[in-house]
Amino acid sequence: MRHGTAIRRRGWVLTLLLLGSPAAAGQSSEVERVPLWPGGAPGAVGDEDRDRPFLALFRAPADRATGAAVVICPGGGYSNLAMDHEGRQIALWFNSFGVSAFVLRYRLGMRYHHPAPLQDVRRAIRHVRGEAARWGVRPDRIGVMGFSAGGHLASTAATHFEKGDPAAADPLDRISSRPDFAILVYPVISLATEYAHAGSRRHLLGEDPDPALVEALSTERRVTSETPPTFLIHSDDDAAVPPENSVLFYLALRRAGVPAEMHIFRGGGHGYGLAPLDAVLSAWPSLCRNWLVKMGFLN
Repeated sequence: MRHGTAIRRRGWVLTLLLLGSPAAAGQSSEVERVPLWPGGAPGAVGDEDRDRPFLALFRAPADRATGAAVVICPGGGYSNLAMDHEGRQIALWFNSFGVSAFVLRYRLGMRYHHPAPLQDVRRAIRHVRGEAARWGVRPDRIGVMGFSAGGHLASTAATHFEKGDPAAADPLDRISSRPDFAILVYPVISLATEYAHAGSRRHLLGEDPDPALVEALSTERRVTSETPPTFLIHSDDDAAVPPENSVLFYLALRRAGVPAEMHIFRGGGHGYGLAPLDAVLSAWPSLCRNWLVKMGFLN
């Protein structure tokens, strides 16, 4: 039994290595970096690399492109970003079945607080939609995905979107920032309950935030019938971000009549990305892909 387990684990490691290989995803190792605010981000406090949010573009291979795209928000408690296992690896996985992926490097606390990260993800979605023809994607197939605190940011994009201002001076501000679907993996959701992740709340809102702002950014309380279809993944034994976060969001989606699917795995903890070393948990990417097919985003 132990020998068989070792063989399976070597297979999972090989799978991870292949997923991390640009050749496996059918694309070049070169990734286009797309600055969100070439003239400087609103409220920028400096001109360092960390003051310049950007998208890392992983374009789907032309021979399998579906026209779908996703903006990926890595986690990190709003204080750092897991750009590899919750960014690059996820992007290459999406590329493998024809989805173009845009990994977002958004501004972080304590240097930045709300609304800077929300401004960045809204801008990212608008940028992809505005350049859809150039990047070979459809403007009605652009989703958002997030992990942990990045899941909070993705859920904020899904519940605090703007429809676009036709009179705006900036052409991108005329475009809707509403994602067409959302994928939330062990997300931080509630900031106003006992299930809140204290570090994410502090880095996003500061040490003594306005209770009204805490309430507004508890995204399960902002779900409406216009919130996009959502897929959620969590683990029952997640001690960092309790699964009640996903449950609260799912129940809110259900009440609002929004199509939703949620999977809570018995084990896994937190921060596992694609979970290539867990025979059970590693099923979630296939479940997610099947959901995208069922919802019509990959047809």
